[in-house]
Amino acid sequence: MTTRRQADGAVVVDVRGTLDATTIDAVRAALLDALQRDRPGLMTVDLTFVTFMDSMGIGMLVAGYQAARDLGARFVLRNPSEFVLRQLRITGLTDLFGLPSAADTYRF
Repeated sequence: MTTRRQADGAVVVDVRGTLDATTIDAVRAALLDALQRDRPGLMTVDLTFVTFMDSMGIGMLVAGYQAARDLGARFVLRNPSEFVLRQLRITGLTDLFGLPSAADTYRF
């Protein structure tokens, strides 16, 4: 996982591997630390290289969203794999994280 601040003040967190019971504490700590330290207007969590996410990973992302909201920041997800996107669609959280819903994908 890497965290970087962009020129516009936004923070991007690149997450790799799995988001499950073995990793969520470290990821949550990094997200919350970056929010508190940098106070960005926007935090983007890039999930390009996340291969698996379970309910604990989803809960950690919701906690990150809530922490950002409490600080007045936007919290969005970027580039989820099909597996991760499917998990977020099943739970109805795509809109919360700024991702296309299933309905958006299948419009004609």
